[in-house]
Amino acid sequence: METQKSATFRVDGYEALVTGGASGIGEASAWELARAGARVWIGDIRLEAAQRVAAAMVAEGLQAEAIAMDVSDGESVRAAAARVGILDILVNNAGIGHVGSIAETEEEDFDRLMLVNVRSVYLVTRALLPRLLQSPHKGCIVNIGSVAGMIGIRQRFAYCTSKGAVLAMTRQLAVEYPRQLRVNAICPGTVETPFVEGYLEKYHAHEKEKVREELRARQPMGRLGTPADVAAMVRYLASPEAGFLTGSCLTIDGGWTAA
Repeated sequence: METQKSATFRVDGYEALVTGGASGIGEASAWELARAGARVWIGDIRLEAAQRVAAAMVAEGLQAEAIAMDVSDGESVRAAAARVGILDILVNNAGIGHVGSIAETEEEDFDRLMLVNVRSVYLVTRALLPRLLQSPHKGCIVNIGSVAGMIGIRQRFAYCTSKGAVLAMTRQLAVEYPRQLRVNAICPGTVETPFVEGYLEKYHAHEKEKVREELRARQPMGRLGTPADVAAMVRYLASPEAGFLTGSCLTIDGGWTAA
């Protein structure tokens, strides 16, 4: 039985690239794919952080390499893509957040969200598309969306807008390349990451634990998600067992969107 378990959701010999792979959900996804047998490119604007993650993975006998990538800059993305050969798995994870209603969202705030959260998915996917189409395993794209792209959340005008666009791109790509690629999105609820810690520090430094408890409470399971929760779904979506799954936007939110 142990042999059967270890062979589940394997991606042995696959080549993967994870954007924003130096921390949070991206880092957890890189580890998960590497432990499942993939060779992983860890793309991040913070090259030294990506190198530390890659070195830790190599020290455990896994296959990983850091690659500098500013997903908001086409030249940086194309330079990174030039280093990658055939690609089997692309995880579009890099993103930023913003707090504010439409009245509180300045033009530069909105443009920044669209640049990093939306245009980046276009830039990275377009640059790596030829590599994905060459995959002998059928290329797989996993976009990290958010429940914010599916429902309205107060004080998240720009963020909801950007994540809604990511889900739309996911569906469009799936129908554009139905036989060549599988394209899916994961929509997490609130996950305990440096991303969330930064939000708490910036907007609620004087009441972090109170607001953290409120974030837990809005998810019926009564806890925040973990990067490992999301990474496990990334691994499944990238694996042969998910071979009939494309164009889906899958929630992993502790029951938030079901309530």
